[in-house]
Amino acid sequence: MGRTRTYQWEDPAILAEAAGRMAGIDFLRELQAGRLPRPPINHSVDFALDEVEPGRAVFSLTPGEEHYNPIGSVHGGIFATLLDSAAGCAVQSTLPQGMAYTSLDLTVKFLRRITVDTGTVRAIGTVVSKGRQTALAQAQLVDGTDRLLAHATSSCLLFPVPPARG
Repeated sequence: MGRTRTYQWEDPAILAEAAGRMAGIDFLRELQAGRLPRPPINHSVDFALDEVEPGRAVFSLTPGEEHYNPIGSVHGGIFATLLDSAAGCAVQSTLPQGMAYTSLDLTVKFLRRITVDTGTVRAIGTVVSKGRQTALAQAQLVDGTDRLLAHATSSCLLFPVPPARG
């Protein structure tokens, strides 16, 4: 008997429109408070934005078998998704209305394996440096005892939000 998981999501255009008309920190706080729908990736991986403040974002995930690779531990892509989200949203939290970002790169160092026995993990992203066109952020993935599981750095490109088509 196989295992199954079902989920649904809202139209991602709702988020894109909201992001374009709000400062980054306000957008993220609306997401965190549930006043905006969670992005589709949050439903498929099942992780959540727990904390946000200027220059910092924290996501959490409770690992399940659906996150496993073929050798019985959480797939590195799940680590990377959490770390990329935390680093990117830390950058987004510093952006004024009308500005957006995209990740230029992500460098991940995997330090420990994660299984369902690890318990809830947190990805803590912080901005290291921010200029007019680029930002550098880092993120740490830790377990419930703050043991470091993985680390990442991310360069982000900053750009004006294209005008809405009407």
